[in-house]
Amino acid sequence: MSALHTALVSFLSFLAAFAGVVTLNVAYQLLWPKDPTRPPVVFHYVPWIGSAVGYGMDPYKFLFDNRDKYGPVFTYHLLGRWITVSLGPLGNDWVLNGKLAHVNAEKAYTHLTTPVFGTEVVYDVPNHILMEQKKFVKFGLTTDNFKRYVGLIRGEVLDYISGHIFDKDSKTTSSVDAFTTSSEITICTASATLQGKEVRAAMDKSFAGLYHDLDGGFTPINFVFPNLPLPSYRRRDRAQLKMREFYISILERRRASDEEPDLDMITALQNQTYKSGEPLTDKQIAHIMIALLMAGQHTSAATGSWAILTLGDRKDVQDALYAEQVEYHSDGAGGLKDLTYENYATPLLMAFIKEILRLHPPLHSLMREVVSDCSVPSTVGSPSQNPSLSPAQQKKLEGVEYVVPKGFYVLAAPGCSMIDEKIWGEDAKTFNEQRWLDGTAQAKASADDEGEEDYGWGKISKGGKSAYLPFGAGRHRCIGEQFANVQLGTIIATLVREMTWTIDQKFPGDDYTTMIVMPQAPRNVTFKRRTTKA
Repeated sequence: MSALHTALVSFLSFLAAFAGVVTLNVAYQLLWPKDPTRPPVVFHYVPWIGSAVGYGMDPYKFLFDNRDKYGPVFTYHLLGRWITVSLGPLGNDWVLNGKLAHVNAEKAYTHLTTPVFGTEVVYDVPNHILMEQKKFVKFGLTTDNFKRYVGLIRGEVLDYISGHIFDKDSKTTSSVDAFTTSSEITICTASATLQGKEVRAAMDKSFAGLYHDLDGGFTPINFVFPNLPLPSYRRRDRAQLKMREFYISILERRRASDEEPDLDMITALQNQTYKSGEPLTDKQIAHIMIALLMAGQHTSAATGSWAILTLGDRKDVQDALYAEQVEYHSDGAGGLKDLTYENYATPLLMAFIKEILRLHPPLHSLMREVVSDCSVPSTVGSPSQNPSLSPAQQKKLEGVEYVVPKGFYVLAAPGCSMIDEKIWGEDAKTFNEQRWLDGTAQAKASADDEGEEDYGWGKISKGGKSAYLPFGAGRHRCIGEQFANVQLGTIIATLVREMTWTIDQKFPGDDYTTMIVMPQAPRNVTFKRRTTKA
């Protein structure tokens, strides 16, 4: 009885303390004088946790709802971090093209990426080193390589269709999970092209298990708690070490062989040298290869799954894509010509991919850590950026220039701009690939001429003010954008040539519980072989 009494007293004491903390937090927010130079703060009850539940369950709803309350610039508390949101095309540009003296991506993400990718690469190095590493990677993303890759990707997809979807051609219909299918196709095609034949050969063996364990360390809990004494963390660390050793062994075998290596990414990275004269080490090459595998796999697999589900739901679009394949690639004898780098990018296919990326970008939020106090331009937070504000709110925000203090994080949400009805119209959240063919979408996606800039890996458009940024902008813009288009375009075209399919349930919603936005389960489709094969 005494033990029960002690437990009850302890529980009640905890509740009293918790209620006290919540009361003090609420009182502070309501009664403490506000600093007019700071962005408004989203009200929250529980300290440290802050707005984690609302943001985590549906980030787009959370961001849009608070934009309507506070304007395009506001701050919220997220698991011990203060996050200042900057919405709209101008807000995205301010964050993504922010000066290195003000904002830093490395500090925002290294605790998540370094245990998975490895040390001395990506966000574990100063920005100027990362820019040089991106330049090294670009050497492997050449047009000549892309020309080889289209055939390799198509071959992998055909093998997967026969061997996995239709179980070694033992059946003509098959119901599968769209994300699992897309994920397996993506990793097979990426390993056969960028990663190299040694990685592709190992993908069906022990390497697949290492990938699975490493992938288990790339989750939201790892972002919040980088190092916990849990089995998944230990598996992550063991897999990272073994995968590094695997890539290093490839490098060593290639050096010892007289055989000419394939023109893959490993070949492109060998013998590269930094501006300082220091060579790119085998360890760094291995870690860059892991980074390319992990980052590219997640984003392309998610996009591919949304494409498969959308075509299963929209038979009219699926039929139109097949008709386009016949129109552009008919061999005149009832078949279709092989896909090549020069001919794969047909108009409707590329419009379809753009619309998938507009509605389903893999990342809904992009963060930077503030390394020195920085001002938010008044144009970013101005009422003109949010016409839905009341007259009183518009008057309050007119000419306001907020200051975000060092130690905070700033957040851009290009995904919000890509489904904003104020930019794209009333059908902003409706799939319509035709908007990319009639010129209306392209006009909205094209920012004012912002010029080009070389961040260390070649000139690119700054492009931060565009309402369409599925690959980001600025110095951290995705370097694999062109490969992603080649990969996705070839995969989708091959699937449409070989099969028809329907979705098995209503169209799924977004799963925000992972680092990449994926479709919620169930997400099944039923594939059927075309009677006339491509």
